[in-house]
Order: sequence, then C-alpha cells, then structure tokens
Amino acid sequence: MSLPDGSSTTPEAPLTLVLFDCDGTLVDSQHMIVAAMHDAHGVMGLAVPERGRLLSVVGLSLPEAFTVLAQGDAAYPVAQMAEAYRSAFMRLRDAQPPEPMFPGAREVLAALRARDDVVLGMVTGKARRGVARVLEAQDMDGWFTTIQTADDAPSKPHPAMVQQAMMEVGIGPARTVVVGDTSYDMAMARAAGAAALGVSWGYHATDELWHAGAQRVVERFHDVPAAVADLLASASGARAGGPGCANC
Repeated sequence: MSLPDGSSTTPEAPLTLVLFDCDGTLVDSQHMIVAAMHDAHGVMGLAVPERGRLLSVVGLSLPEAFTVLAQGDAAYPVAQMAEAYRSAFMRLRDAQPPEPMFPGAREVLAALRARDDVVLGMVTGKARRGVARVLEAQDMDGWFTTIQTADDAPSKPHPAMVQQAMMEVGIGPARTVVVGDTSYDMAMARAAGAAALGVSWGYHATDELWHAGAQRVVERFHDVPAAVADLLASASGARAGGPGCANC
C-alpha cells in the first residue's frame, strides 16, 4: 500500500490528510507583511522592530503576534496595532500584485489533490477573507477540502485548527501531516498528535523547526510528497511494534 509518494494505490488505501500552512509555506508574503508592519508601527508612533523579529511572529493570529512583539509591555496597544496592521495590509494588498507561490508549490498541490487517497487542507493564521483572496488570486478555489483560519480557532500553536480539520474530514491524527515553515506549525501538529513536516524556505530557521518538534524538514517543495509518505510509514511501523524512527 502506498501514500503520497507517487506510487500506485488500491481502493482500500486509507485516506491521508495533508494540512498546509499558507504564509511562508505556500505563498511568499514577507515583503507585504514587513511593509504593513512598518506602516502600522508608524501610524501608532512606535519604533519598528528589526525585520527578523517581525517575521518571527508570522503564523500567529494578529492579537497573539502583537502580544509577542509587546514583550510584556502592558502599555503596548495590542488591539490597536492589530487593527492598524490589518488596514495597512489590506491597502497594500489591493495596490500590489498577489503574493507569489513558492517554486513547486502549485505543481505539488495539483498532483496531491488529483490522488484519490489524499485530502488537502489548510491551517493558517490568516483571516478567512485573506485566505479567500489568496485562493482566488492563485486560481485555487476548491483545492482544499478543509480550511481552518484565525477566525475559526485559537492561534497556533494551539492544536484546535488541526483537530477541527481532522474532525471535519473524518481522518485521525495517525493519518494527518501538517506542513509548515514555523515552530508554531510544528508545535501545533505535535500537540494534535499529527506528524510535523517542516519546510526550510519560510520565516523560521530550521533549527527552530527541529526544536519545536519537526520530524522531517525538506529543502524543496517537490520533496514534500515523499516526506509525507515516509512520516506515515514510520508512524505505522512504530504502531505495529517495528523499529519506526528513533527521532520521530
């Protein structure tokens, strides 16, 4: 029996749920995010953190992201900053071309969604409205069977997005893989009992992904299907009492 590695399947093959993060995993939105952050801080008259610090909170919901940036400062205007950022991002988004997809993303997603043993989903800190605009811009409406957003669940790394996605499609954690670029994605996956697959082209360093619980980290989008298959095979071997993977 095979999984999302391109090999043949049988009608009895169990379904696999592959949940993708959006920003930093599927689309490269860093320039727009940083520009909106600069704009929001300027509107509120606050000093702008360095670029790496700004990108480190990508993946969190806006209130959680600005809570992290506040660094414990009770006077930091979290709610106002979230609204200022939201307004700036929407204005910039309407004036610029859509965020580009990372190389190989569209081809891999198209191949996975064509399989009858794979269900695609999305788990993202974006609002549902923002996800809809990305899918429309990339002509991918209907590609994801389940979409969980910041409007639907607590911020990553809380496992609710993954749990809700699994419940919606009726697939358990043993057959679910989360693909993401941040430590929040990895921690969310592990907390939900799903496999955690990190990607190296996003906004967190690979050592952060490993530290947060990544079981694999890939360097190219075209490596995602084989890594998904390997993770599920390792999990299956471990449940059967086989050697599994010592670091999984």
